[in-house]
Amino acid sequence: MFNLQQIFSVTLTLFAIIDIIGSVPIIIQIRQREGEIKAELATVVAGGLMVAFLFLGQSILHLFGVDNESFALAGAVIIFLIGMEMILGIELFKSDMTAHTGSIVPLAFPMIVGAGTMTTLLSLRAAYALPNILAGIALNLVFVYGVLKTSPWIERQLGKAGEDVLRRVFGVILLAIAIKLFKANF
Repeated sequence: MFNLQQIFSVTLTLFAIIDIIGSVPIIIQIRQREGEIKAELATVVAGGLMVAFLFLGQSILHLFGVDNESFALAGAVIIFLIGMEMILGIELFKSDMTAHTGSIVPLAFPMIVGAGTMTTLLSLRAAYALPNILAGIALNLVFVYGVLKTSPWIERQLGKAGEDVLRRVFGVILLAIAIKLFKANF
């Protein structure tokens, strides 16, 4: 039932798509804006979204008459706007400081579980056994949780100057990813 090679392949594929390491500047920005990152909540929500989309994704998109390309373009718009925030130092995603929803939006969705992750899950479902995909999701969630939980330490290690540089560099990378998604799906 469990196949270590499939689990390894699924884990690496999702790790590359989720790119939690590349999201560190965004995590720090959300933590500064919200006061804290609720690592447990973000991880549970992201895991729930991934598992739900694994089982229901194609049906949900089909129900709303949305194709994979349109879904990817919507994710690209959000990624583009987050990249602009990072580069320009502006706030497009206004947060209600009393709600503290940053751990869910934009962190759990669309940063951790965005259009790329959801589309990848649909592709993995066609190529790998379900238990192996679920194991790969679980392994990625453990890593995501670790990064989210240690974000204050990571921020201290970077310092203000390192954080600013990293935020702008990854902002440009997010813009490039968004443009790539536009080109691939338009």
